[in-house]
Amino acid sequence: ILTGLFLAMHYTSDTMTAFSSVTHICRDVNYGWIIRYLHANGASMFFICLYMHVGRGMYYGSYTFSETWNIGIMLLFTVMATAFMGYVLPWGQMSFW
Repeated sequence: ILTGLFLAMHYTSDTMTAFSSVTHICRDVNYGWIIRYLHANGASMFFICLYMHVGRGMYYGSYTFSETWNIGIMLLFTVMATAFMGYVLPWGQMSFW
């Protein structure tokens, strides 16, 4: 979350300048490239931990507590939707796939 706040300081959300603002962060901002890569890799590590947590819950049969399990699955889908929106933000070529 902290790296996302640092990235948001230099990001512009206009469709014409979004990609160039990401390029600006990586090339012109001091240590901007490392903040961006920490943010991307941190998000990937977060999802690895999240999937391991779901797998552990399935292994130990935590799905029998249906209310708690359903709330966890709803949170999983919410986090996945949030990550998708973060993936689309740069308006790069991969965002259109």
